[in-house]
Amino acid sequence: MEDTILIVDDSPYIVDGLVALLKRKGFNPLATHGGDEALALLATVKPDLILLDIMMEPMDGWETLDRLKANPETKDLPVLMFSAKKITPEEAQQHCLNIEDFVSKPVNPTQLLEAIKQIFARRRDVKAESQVAKDAGVDSALIEEYAALRKSIDVDTNLLCVLKKACGMNNVGRAAPAEDLAAIEKLESKIRTDEQRLKEINEKHHVRTEES
Repeated sequence: MEDTILIVDDSPYIVDGLVALLKRKGFNPLATHGGDEALALLATVKPDLILLDIMMEPMDGWETLDRLKANPETKDLPVLMFSAKKITPEEAQQHCLNIEDFVSKPVNPTQLLEAIKQIFARRRDVKAESQVAKDAGVDSALIEEYAALRKSIDVDTNLLCVLKKACGMNNVGRAAPAEDLAAIEKLESKIRTDEQRLKEINEKHHVRTEES
């Protein structure tokens, strides 16, 4: 069965290009041209993934995301954000828990498809691992924590790369703003803490399957 991917972007040119790309790769793309249109469609359709642009009018991507996550019917749908707008440290900290990944525009088809592949693979792995742990009698709260950590580490690691690029840390001779460096250091610390906790869960409770 084809995975259904909802595209949300107010640029018809970008929407048409993404529809064509995803169709060629065997997905079932659904096109919408703004947050309001996407939210209306989600009342009747539940896609496997949402590609959500940030810079839209009148409702931008962050507001659309907040409304998605506030609705019990759509809060668990995975969202991949993409935009030409440079994501700020504040945005990363505020929204990282609600997204699966972030891809910068102009969208590189290979990068986008790889991000989609990783999202679906991680969700399948976590679902399988969680079921094995449940069957083994592992506490449900611990299983939920494990799943959240798996996602959080992946998302934060990707956002960290985006933030470093946005503030020019990889450019020789360019000094990054102090507030950006502080946000990056905070995110790096969070990733290390999450990785340590995930390791503890794996070692003590064997949530992860042997095959993975």
